[in-house]
Amino acid sequence: MRDDSAGAVEAARRPRIAIEALSPTVDAGRFPVKTIVGRPLTVEADIFADGHDMLLADVLWRGPDDQEFRRAPMKLVANDRWRAVLTPEAIGRHEIVVEAWWDEFGTFRRDLTKKREVGLDVMLETEEGLILLEKLASAARPEAARPLVDLILRARDSDVADRVSQLLSRATYEAALKADRRAFASRSDAYPLDVERIQAEFASWYELFPRSESGDPSRHGTFRDVIRRLPMIRDMGFDVLYFPPIHPIGETNRKGRNNTLTPGPADVGSPYAIGSAEGGHDALHPELGTIEDFRELVAAAAQHGLEIALDFAIQCSPDHPWLKEHPGWFDWRPDGTIKYAENPPKKYQDIVNVDFYAPDAVPGLWQALRDVVLYWVEQGVKTFRVDNPHTKSFAFWEWMIADIRADHPDVIFLAEAFTRPKVMYRLAKLGYSQSYTYFTWRNHKQEIQEYLTELSTTDPKNFFRPHFFVNTPDINPFFLQTSGRAGFLIRAALATTLSGLWGMYNGFELCEAAPLPGKEEYLDSEKYEIRVRNWNQPGNIITEITRLNRIRRENPALQTHLNVRFYNAFDDMVLCFGKPGGSSDGAPLDEMILVLISLDPDYERHATYELPLWEFGLPDHGALAVEDLMRGNRFTLTGKAQSVYFNPREMPFHVWRLTRLQGVA
Repeated sequence: MRDDSAGAVEAARRPRIAIEALSPTVDAGRFPVKTIVGRPLTVEADIFADGHDMLLADVLWRGPDDQEFRRAPMKLVANDRWRAVLTPEAIGRHEIVVEAWWDEFGTFRRDLTKKREVGLDVMLETEEGLILLEKLASAARPEAARPLVDLILRARDSDVADRVSQLLSRATYEAALKADRRAFASRSDAYPLDVERIQAEFASWYELFPRSESGDPSRHGTFRDVIRRLPMIRDMGFDVLYFPPIHPIGETNRKGRNNTLTPGPADVGSPYAIGSAEGGHDALHPELGTIEDFRELVAAAAQHGLEIALDFAIQCSPDHPWLKEHPGWFDWRPDGTIKYAENPPKKYQDIVNVDFYAPDAVPGLWQALRDVVLYWVEQGVKTFRVDNPHTKSFAFWEWMIADIRADHPDVIFLAEAFTRPKVMYRLAKLGYSQSYTYFTWRNHKQEIQEYLTELSTTDPKNFFRPHFFVNTPDINPFFLQTSGRAGFLIRAALATTLSGLWGMYNGFELCEAAPLPGKEEYLDSEKYEIRVRNWNQPGNIITEITRLNRIRRENPALQTHLNVRFYNAFDDMVLCFGKPGGSSDGAPLDEMILVLISLDPDYERHATYELPLWEFGLPDHGALAVEDLMRGNRFTLTGKAQSVYFNPREMPFHVWRLTRLQGVA
């Protein structure tokens, strides 16, 4: 007979407790789950073992500055599924572990209770219980052992009935738990968790070109001009002010107005053609001002409750200093030229791209790009919108974002990645806090509902935060080109109420929509010229945007997309959804934000819909108090079947706060 004792010994060391299906996780722990600091996070796992012994389990977590794990007890839910809630108190990378062990004394108590209930002689069982307590006490700290020793001494002189009573008391069980040796303890693998500040999930962005802020089409705007505009942006309720690139602009192949290749001497060019003799990504366009002016702008913005976000565009004008200083960072053609950038049918003759895997690119280029971000972080910038990240190295993003956030965990990255879903999701997994989305092209009821359901109920809910920009300098949506003022109100209402993150490029509040014929692009695009606007222009929607932003700030239910619930509205052009206030753990609600939006910018609509009385635990004939948050009036709705009216010339949507009637159960 062969000697396989070593194999048996090794097998006996393997865990007796199975810990499976931990959630939430992203790709089985390959990437971190994302959450917000101070927000409770529910952790679950399947936990079971051989035999019938009872188990106990904790969820353990620690942040970047924690030496020891914190613990929260897990509770058995059903069918070996266990659950706990933890609340991270610091931003940065955390790790989560689930630990489970045999509840030896709990198992003893369960079995002793059953035997006593059927009248068995339990004299021997009580002796076994005392021996178990002795084992626990002998391995415990003195302060934990002392109560058990006292109990054992008392119980030795007691009759069986008294012993049973003492062994089954709650006080004895709690003392045993404090001394528990955690037999057969097993731990799961550690799973990563990224904890970010609230602005990673809730923020209102406003985009402008600083060079257009002079008020004079013949004068290049400056950072000091932007400072004068800050109160207006603040008063509209925005908290992030985002600039396209503010670096020197190249001369070679400079673009003229409307993207022509024949610029005049006064044409300012595209800010995305980064780099000239004045410097590259860590320099400022000289006509905008000095670095001291920029720092003053950052400080002034902060005083107004605004955060400055910069564009991180990894591309170069042919005049960028890197082409001469680091030619090994680029892919040169056989004739000594570099192919300009293009995204057919679009062509960018004023831009060339770096090559992340060129002969000298690793590590030089990677570190240089990282250092560009660090430079602007040092100037007070904590938010970056990244241009076309899906066309750059995945490995670079994972390394760079982790490297930046290791020392600056409050830095936020927004991915401008209008690309395939799996690519967008991968970028989020790699570290991007937020992402542009397909919202810009979701105009119909069914596609809006399907998209939000995917984002809020399937795997992306654990790592992907959708940023709903209504327009951008690159995208003048077809819907807005033809829908007039009502269309702008519809898109603003959708963006501000569906997602915690929304943004607009200036001019949206003036309902600017003049297109290049047949394209989703603006005529006289500000990407190629200085644009001066009249902010008091008739027909503007500044008042409505201001009110929507205020409603978002005052109602936490609107500060995330994760709680959206769609309800029946019996009209294909009417969207009805709710967002519960406070915790939504299945208990009847006390408050909800209900939003009804007509998707028809042209015609008045009357629609029937279902008032979600059941969410409040009310019958179909129940009633709710309603506060119209846009118009300021109050009323009561009674009964599940309701009707609603929309006038696109006035306001094609309703935002209501539903609450229980005072004094009504």
